[in-house]
Amino acid sequence: MHALLRSTVLAVLIATPAFAAPENAGTIKATSKLPFQAQTVARFNLPWAIALIDADRLLVTTKPGKLFVVDRRGGDPIEVTGVPDVAYGGQNGLLDVALAPDFPNSRRIYLTYVEPGEGGSSLALARATLDEAEGKAQLGGFEVLWRQLPKGKGGQPGGIIAFSPDGQLLFLTVGDRMRPATAQDADLELGKVLRLTLDGKPAPGNPWADDGGARAETWTLGHRNPYGLAFASDGRLWLNEMGPKGGDELNLIEPGKNYGWPEVSYGDNYDGSPIPKPPTRPEFQEPALYWDPVIAPAGLAFYEGELFPAWKGSALIGGLKTQSLSRVTIDGTAAHEDERFAMGARIRDVAVAPDGAVWVIEDENPGRLLRLSPR
Repeated sequence: MHALLRSTVLAVLIATPAFAAPENAGTIKATSKLPFQAQTVARFNLPWAIALIDADRLLVTTKPGKLFVVDRRGGDPIEVTGVPDVAYGGQNGLLDVALAPDFPNSRRIYLTYVEPGEGGSSLALARATLDEAEGKAQLGGFEVLWRQLPKGKGGQPGGIIAFSPDGQLLFLTVGDRMRPATAQDADLELGKVLRLTLDGKPAPGNPWADDGGARAETWTLGHRNPYGLAFASDGRLWLNEMGPKGGDELNLIEPGKNYGWPEVSYGDNYDGSPIPKPPTRPEFQEPALYWDPVIAPAGLAFYEGELFPAWKGSALIGGLKTQSLSRVTIDGTAAHEDERFAMGARIRDVAVAPDGAVWVIEDENPGRLLRLSPR
């Protein structure tokens, strides 16, 4: 690392206020008194992610490998052709979809998926143009921008996309694929958050940009299975990830930091054997919030709309295990779960529309696409 870059990263780390002891939100009970009504817009086979085109139109991926355009004003969802083959099974398949920052002009979208191949499968990031005409939709100019290598086995792919607030860079979560030690291996693209150009290359200014390989792409390491990534209005980047038996986390993501998996966790291994707790290893970054028992967090969006004024600045997080939607308030680097709403189904993804409505998707078969608006 160049001396200037190293000093910049160290300055960021030193200037960042230390976290207080994180709160365990695992004991919060979900309420069935919902401040919103839920409109069912469509149903899908194991939907995974949503991306809003505008207040009424959106894209939906399904884990078995289909992509749809949905218009809540009427008509059946339109299947998009030209989607790549995916390695579907367990936690793997077609994953996230995101509109390029210049989508209104370029019509480009980004997809993540688990790609089959010799030796197993791996996470891939691709880009294509969404072409719509006469009630049909297809992907054009499809190109794989990045793929995790070598291929292998396992679930926990991660695969969440977030663009920097200026629209110039792409952040990508990569899970550990059920190979925990990889999250601490700086030479493997597993258990990491990557910071890339819009073309899928290592971004200039990354903490280890001069090291080449996986190190040059890495923004943070020590992650298990990150299924939520989003920027708050103040420009801070937040991530939620699943822990083992206990210890789901909400983390503030800062360059060059190590979040400790599998060396530390507020949960334990599935066989009951203990894992050292984060305070025992101060070199690792503490979560801002954790859940024990787990909620299995999936999806993350920050609310800045007008329909729910009390929610302004809050993080909205889906719960798979708890079949819930959580509202978490953020105060600087601190986080507190204020409310948890019982949804009656596993919530896989959440997004906020330009009109202030909240959209969620259920991880079910069939799973509903829901639009939430005030009662």
